[in-house]
Amino acid sequence: MAASGTALAGLVAFGLFGVGCSSGGTGTRDEGPAGSQPVAQITPQPSPSGTTPPVRRVDAVRLLKSDPKVGERVREGLKPCAGKAYPIDTSYGSMTGGRTADVVVNVMSCADSVSVGTYVYRADDDGSYKNVFAAEVPAVYGTIDRGDLVVTTQVYGSKDPLASPSGSEVVTYRWASDRFTEHDRVHNDFSRAVEGTDGDLPVQSEPVEPEPEPADEPAQPGRN
Repeated sequence: MAASGTALAGLVAFGLFGVGCSSGGTGTRDEGPAGSQPVAQITPQPSPSGTTPPVRRVDAVRLLKSDPKVGERVREGLKPCAGKAYPIDTSYGSMTGGRTADVVVNVMSCADSVSVGTYVYRADDDGSYKNVFAAEVPAVYGTIDRGDLVVTTQVYGSKDPLASPSGSEVVTYRWASDRFTEHDRVHNDFSRAVEGTDGDLPVQSEPVEPEPEPADEPAQPGRN
């Protein structure tokens, strides 16, 4: 994904829904037990035998629009990019030990496909889904890795183009006592050695032919 520094400036100016970039991935982050207000109702199904919970497809757009923990700017910007397709990625997996699979929803911007919010929903016993994690910062993306929630945030310097962040913060969360708690954090600094002019070969100058010296004029008779 190629973009210019101007694109990043426009992205930050728009606020990516009002939050600025920083090396620590600061912004609106909501961790903790689910609230009392359900955001969706789905008919519960009995769990099959085994340790892997069943996957129930959800209407992610409906979850987000009815979720009070989703920021107003994210909710207002949640519109189809083309036709009826929304800029949303949805993942299902077991993280909280529920009877059905948990849902991770990443919301992106239509202009550049940069994620602007990550949300986790846990199914309750009555079939409703509740928000148990939310992070609304630029270039954030959540995934499920062997039962853990892994949230990656790209880190940008003031002059970094959108396609070339300076680094990333990778935070691993685990579910314990009805909430996600930080288990591990990794910071990555990306090298610039092979990018831009630092990796270019020096420009060789064209050889310059020496100018011929003017020939001596023949002596004129009568001149001293």
